[in-house]
Amino acid sequence: MSVTQALGGLVKRAGGGQGAAESTAGQENVDVQHYLGYIWWIIVVVFFLYQVILYFVRYIRTVTCLNNETQRYFAIPNRVYATFKKHCLDAPLFRTRHHREFKLSSAIGVGTLPSRLQTFFLVGYFAVNVGFCVWRIDYSSFSSGASGLLTRSGVMAVINMIPLFLLAGRNNPIIKLTGISFDTMNLMHRWFGRIVVLEAIAHAVCWISSTVHTKGWAAVQASITGSEFIMMGFIGVVAFVWLLIQSPSPIRHSFYEVFLHGHIVGAAVAVGAVWVHLKERPQQFMLYGVVALWAAERTMRFLRLVMRNVGNGGTGCDVEVLPGDALRVTVRMARPWTFRPGQHAYLYIPSVGLWTNHPFSVAWSEEEEDLSIQSTITDEKGLPMNRQDILEHNKTSMSFIIRRRTGFTDKLFQKADLSTAGRFSTTAFVEGPYGGEDLSSYGTVMLWAAGIGITHQVPHVRDIVAGYANGTVATRRLTLVWIIQSPEHLEWIRTWMTQILAMPRRREILKILLFVTRPRSKHEIHSPSSSVQMFPGRPNVQSLVDQEMQEGIGAACVSTCGTGGLADELRSAVRSRESQWNVDFREESFSW
Repeated sequence: MSVTQALGGLVKRAGGGQGAAESTAGQENVDVQHYLGYIWWIIVVVFFLYQVILYFVRYIRTVTCLNNETQRYFAIPNRVYATFKKHCLDAPLFRTRHHREFKLSSAIGVGTLPSRLQTFFLVGYFAVNVGFCVWRIDYSSFSSGASGLLTRSGVMAVINMIPLFLLAGRNNPIIKLTGISFDTMNLMHRWFGRIVVLEAIAHAVCWISSTVHTKGWAAVQASITGSEFIMMGFIGVVAFVWLLIQSPSPIRHSFYEVFLHGHIVGAAVAVGAVWVHLKERPQQFMLYGVVALWAAERTMRFLRLVMRNVGNGGTGCDVEVLPGDALRVTVRMARPWTFRPGQHAYLYIPSVGLWTNHPFSVAWSEEEEDLSIQSTITDEKGLPMNRQDILEHNKTSMSFIIRRRTGFTDKLFQKADLSTAGRFSTTAFVEGPYGGEDLSSYGTVMLWAAGIGITHQVPHVRDIVAGYANGTVATRRLTLVWIIQSPEHLEWIRTWMTQILAMPRRREILKILLFVTRPRSKHEIHSPSSSVQMFPGRPNVQSLVDQEMQEGIGAACVSTCGTGGLADELRSAVRSRESQWNVDFREESFSW
């Protein structure tokens, strides 16, 4: 049984438990639960079908273009789909601003604007909740209106807790079913949470106003202190309000670890209080779904950690200081994994951050022999006992480039900087992998990166160049544009780029453009070859996109990972050409 089927069953069970003798108002509350469940189903099915269609389009395009050097047919945009992308899918809410953060100061940000499609969904879902909260409620008198809204808002708050908890998980199955990014799921989780809090407040206000209207304020105090049912409801509302108060972006980002643990505790208190509040009521069945989702997600995360990191000597990492306030963290996994470009993982380093974990893009991954173990399986002549013994001890190593910021990354940098030769080794745990994307169906791929965002793009470069040499990708033109502040940042990926530049047929497909925004002197700017060029200053984004459009082959993909300002500028440049060019825009972002 699928997760959505299970959730649907919980909703029906919660409604069906009231029996055929339900009052009209009670039956309408049951109907509201069912209608909202149907809306979730429709949303998931629509996005799932959209992803299925895209999958087959890309598969057919890849197979068709393996031996097609011109790919002219796929360069022509579909007018309807291009219009949808330009004005809805890729469109910012207003003019050009989407991921460039609004800031109160250089250190305090207040968040970003959602895209146009995200806004349509959130406003629509909010309107549906408002509509359901007032639908078929008798407002002919104060008492009947307050009583009807009291029950309805409570039911709506409880049922919305199911998607609220589902969207919060890293192992959210909706991500794989619909292709919606974790970043968007995080945005939806925050707004679903606000909806739940507002409905819980409306529930409490209706009860208080009704009680005061009929019995006075003394009855409110007496009920809160003398009734378990009312007391637990009151505690639940207070916990929800606490979650709302601590959730704004400035607080969340300034004190993230405090926010995270306070959020978990607050959510647990809220669920526990609502559980007791709904004792012997049919809506309590919906909380089984909430608790089951939370327990299943946490269990899956724990199992991933154990499976990836326990046994075979455990997982260890080497942390090394790099120029430009950066670190290279190379992790040797206890057990191998299959790496795909575009993936990220959560890194635990107990000696620095205890149980805390943070997401980072995997910049490089390869198989390597564990020489320390191999030395223990040699015979008395110093030769390996057999080939299988060595192969069993091969390990997957993965590397992260981490820019020094505050909190965990600052502690990690300080420890490495104070260590001998600027590096140290320690025990680590890696949770993942998550994400991943395939760009092999595009004839033209343009990868943009700003600063540390290069870690997301390097695996794509290696994968596409290797696929081109093997004849397994449709890509015929690959351009990497990297914007850095100083040439010393090239040291972050120099070893890996050296390997890529030595790959077969690399010159036939790959062009690298480096832009140094703060060079110390013009002598630092030099182009090693025609395929690797370096320039001072910032790039003209629209000009480079237009050049790619003129010289590109087949369908195109423009991908970016970096600052919000670059992403917004690139989004605008791509959107202005979508009616003339079959191009997809992809933005890698990870907001909290």
